[in-house]
Amino acid sequence: MTDQNSTTTSDPPSSVLLPNLPDHVALQCIARVPCSHHPSLSLVSQSWRSTLKSPTSTPPERSSAAPNTCSTSTSGSVPPSIGSKIYVIGGAVNENPSNGIWVFDCRFNKWEMGPNMRVGREFAAAGVVNGKIYVMGGCLVDNWARSMNWAEIFDPVSGSWAAVPSPIEVRDKWMHASAVICGKMYALADRGGVVYDAVAGEWGEVSTGMDMGWRGRAAVVDGVLYCYDYLGKIRGYDVEEDEWKELKGVEKGLPKFLCGATMVNMGGKLCVVWEGKKSGKEVEIMCAEIEVQKEQCRGLSGSVVWSAMILVVPIRSSIVHCAAVGL
Repeated sequence: MTDQNSTTTSDPPSSVLLPNLPDHVALQCIARVPCSHHPSLSLVSQSWRSTLKSPTSTPPERSSAAPNTCSTSTSGSVPPSIGSKIYVIGGAVNENPSNGIWVFDCRFNKWEMGPNMRVGREFAAAGVVNGKIYVMGGCLVDNWARSMNWAEIFDPVSGSWAAVPSPIEVRDKWMHASAVICGKMYALADRGGVVYDAVAGEWGEVSTGMDMGWRGRAAVVDGVLYCYDYLGKIRGYDVEEDEWKELKGVEKGLPKFLCGATMVNMGGKLCVVWEGKKSGKEVEIMCAEIEVQKEQCRGLSGSVVWSAMILVVPIRSSIVHCAAVGL
């Protein structure tokens, strides 16, 4: 006879991280908490503290580093993103420009091949306007096909590419940087740069002021183009005023970005990713989220929301691109 107050079976063991949830689901929940709250979360338990210190706890919407599981290694590719997908376009394969596309779906951690471009490209410019990807340059215009397809547009819904008519005077080969500002795509080339109004279908030249101050990787937040200058300070360019301005208020919270840093618009905030301390055979990847705004006196100000190490990689690794995705 058994005691009714006792049990002969035990309840299933609860998750180490969150009760009644599988660990992989709990990890996704924790990963979505902003890094600024991590110090408080680490006080919950030893398992939470260990999880937060692990690179696997990096929030997927804050990290765009896709696993290097492509069957083909490329250099000089461009990675625009739409929704949860990153499109790795072109690049050099065995020293030849490729017309291939690799698509990484961050929801399922999976790569797949996309439809090929009409011409091969390396070091092209790419941007997203109204849900479609525009790609320009990165190819010689030594024949009719490459000349007519110097610029292309990709519709991810139909999965098709189409040529974008372009005047011959804008067809430079190498494109060093690109960004989309208020529906217009700007790209820097060997000589100045070009701007394409996707709505009106019109081409133009970037201003001398933009060309002179645009250095390296950049991001656009609220219509302002941000990048770091030769002194390692973050500056913003206002298209309407045709003027570069220093981003004030972040001097003490950030290092000087002389190299190895990139930026992206992440939910209306400026996200900066850079290479941090090096130790032995590893290097820390740092990330900071900055709230930026235009001041009434026409200046630019910012405040660092959070800054933390998000990843540890082998010493020979480098930051190539940064992209924001939505899950």
